[in-house]
Amino acid sequence: MSTLLAGAAWIRPHEPVVAEPGRRPAHVLAAEFELGDDVRAASLGVTAHGIVEVFLNGGRVGSDELVPGFTSYRKRLQVFTYPVGERLRPGRNRIEVLLSDGWFRGRHGFERRADGFGAETALLLQLDVVDGTGEHVAVATGAGWRSRPSHITRADLMDGQAVDFRLLRERDGATGDDLASDPDGGARPWHPVALASGGLYDDRDRLVVPVAEPVRRVETLVPASVTRPRPGTAVIDVGRNINGWLRLDDLGPRGTHLTLTHGEVLDADGLVSTENLRAFVFATGERLPAGQVDEVISAGRAGDVFEPRHTTHGFRYVQVDGVPDGWDAAGVRAVVVHTDLRAVGEFACSDERLDALHEIGRWSFRGNACDIPTDCPQRERSGFTGDWQVFVGTAALLSDVHRFSQKWLADLAADQWPDGRVPTVIPNPAGDGPSGVVFEDLSAGSAGWGDAAVLVPWELWRSSGDLEVLRRQLPSMLRWVRYAASAAAATRHPDRAAARPEPAPAPWEPYLWDSGFHFGEWLEPGVPPRPDPSADHSIVATAFLHRSAHLAAASAELLGEADVAAECARIAEGALDAWRREFATAPGRLAIESQANYARGLAFGLFPPADRDAAAARLAELIAENGGHLGTGFLSTGQLLPALADHGQADAAYRTLLSTGEPSWLGMLEHGATTVWEWWDGIGDDGTVRGSLNHYSKAAVLSFLYTHVAGIRLDAEPGSDAAGYRRVRIAPLPGGGLDWARASLETPLGSLSSAWTFDDAGRFRLEVEVPDGCVASVELPDGTRHAAASGRHVFEAALLGA
Repeated sequence: MSTLLAGAAWIRPHEPVVAEPGRRPAHVLAAEFELGDDVRAASLGVTAHGIVEVFLNGGRVGSDELVPGFTSYRKRLQVFTYPVGERLRPGRNRIEVLLSDGWFRGRHGFERRADGFGAETALLLQLDVVDGTGEHVAVATGAGWRSRPSHITRADLMDGQAVDFRLLRERDGATGDDLASDPDGGARPWHPVALASGGLYDDRDRLVVPVAEPVRRVETLVPASVTRPRPGTAVIDVGRNINGWLRLDDLGPRGTHLTLTHGEVLDADGLVSTENLRAFVFATGERLPAGQVDEVISAGRAGDVFEPRHTTHGFRYVQVDGVPDGWDAAGVRAVVVHTDLRAVGEFACSDERLDALHEIGRWSFRGNACDIPTDCPQRERSGFTGDWQVFVGTAALLSDVHRFSQKWLADLAADQWPDGRVPTVIPNPAGDGPSGVVFEDLSAGSAGWGDAAVLVPWELWRSSGDLEVLRRQLPSMLRWVRYAASAAAATRHPDRAAARPEPAPAPWEPYLWDSGFHFGEWLEPGVPPRPDPSADHSIVATAFLHRSAHLAAASAELLGEADVAAECARIAEGALDAWRREFATAPGRLAIESQANYARGLAFGLFPPADRDAAAARLAELIAENGGHLGTGFLSTGQLLPALADHGQADAAYRTLLSTGEPSWLGMLEHGATTVWEWWDGIGDDGTVRGSLNHYSKAAVLSFLYTHVAGIRLDAEPGSDAAGYRRVRIAPLPGGGLDWARASLETPLGSLSSAWTFDDAGRFRLEVEVPDGCVASVELPDGTRHAAASGRHVFEAALLGA
């Protein structure tokens, strides 16, 4: 049993009537205790079913937000610990905790269902104090605590937060971070808390120490503009799409009621529109409100600051209604909130459009790294497996996502079904089994989404060289591969069975994954998204079966698990044979032609080596036939340009990268994007807006800027002597009219960089910095190769084309 918070008891706030979801208040839970004058050290540990802020003697403890974070609460609940000795004093001390619904019982996901993990909020806290004699004094949650509703009259991560400052009594020395509750009672009496036991409360083994960086207020932005489109309304443009909240220091006279609506776009009247963020109920089609609405009622008291720390929003614009005459917007600030990840990658080049693309891709990731990797920071805020699967390799070039991803992978393994399938979102409110919601249960195990169980830890291994990641995740990898292989073998697609009514399937068909529900490529331009369980996505699913089985075999080989490696290798070979026999026609041609299928086939090594250049040439033809525009969706967009460039089509790769109009990456910039969109036509030429304007999956193209434009490349399947940048290939690929480019990475070994330019004579000049412990193989555009150990090196090549 875990010893974390062993002296504390679970307590629940007094809540005789539970408000409707999205309208539930935060509660204050409080206790007082006596201390002597010889406190030497003190440590406070806390966790909750919900979100907490802790205050000792009126001061906020720590700078972490959304504690205890989002995990698979039934199996993994994080305990946060803080040193608090400086906040204690001799004599009477007071501890207060604000507790709100958070992810535990708040509204969540596309359909915004509440009570996903339980119907009650609860607190578990222990304060350990060491006095001058070395004796330990423990103050812990238990029967002596009291509770009441707080000045936060509603708090929900999706719907927003409302605060009534009139419910607080002014205290000397109060600051914007102080809870400043009224300790004397008043109109809202205190009640004894309820002790909680049984079920999850009794399972202390699920209490874990956090492994990932916490969520914090990372940056504060001064608004780009404030407009007044109508009397009583101000619209704040924070300048870019972010995840976080708005901080206000002018709340108006007492009784002023401000309503803050957050969105990504403005309508024709200059007001915030949230129509593009409205989801719907799958079963009925009923459209849901967009949420993201905060409210604050002023007490007319100087020093009160509105900062809604029990919610976050995805937004660029905030419409503030109820603004009184004379309202001062000078102190308005946008607070950027996300996991406090260390930036590791930088890129720049001579084309400012690519610099801008890099910037909006980075901001899109920042907006979706809020304790878990989310798909979008506004409409559903869920940890979609497919999104992180396609982006994690790119994310590792931008930030240190090692611990962040390990936390999420632990939840993936916890929520994996007994038969090995992986839910579409992680953490999953339904846990490790069906939810009873038809579409959710149907989509669990979709190819390209469930494959995150294998592909995410593999990418972490490549970038970090941490073999323990593979060791921890190998059981989950194997369960997924076995599930996918058994699903492929279990049945044939009805259309295939009707077309080939032989007494027995073809020999390769047991490895052809043509059954079950799959999202497929998802959101290809011009292809309406129709989640159809009868659709045959076998060209996608079989490709992923091969890829995951192949990398699971490679992982097992690295770990010395020979039997597992052999089992997965057999599945990988079977799926490869099935894909080639079923879909390959003439050399380098496919029976089902799409840019996605060719890009994936090249990226996964599905085409025979002799056919790969022909396949890349056909891919380039398909792009040309599409007016020079890409045609990929979620799964293969990040694979498109490397598939071209690595097989003799570098010019086509650059043309596609630099294409404009719709669909294209630069087309988003042309329409003012500050983050990457869910749909290629997120904002149309006519101004029509559709879907989320902050989805990072299409920003996977940023990998190409590092790996090909600047040329910093890891082995696709590194061994123990190469992973984690122990061995690297520097092979820049000039093109697209670029005059220079550079990229740098803070690797586990130190700083690695590649910077190239053309001198006045047109000669190619490359400067490389290699960290200690790394060996670089340098390949120049003229075909010459060099070895480079640690240190700075300069290489030159003859005029290209001379």
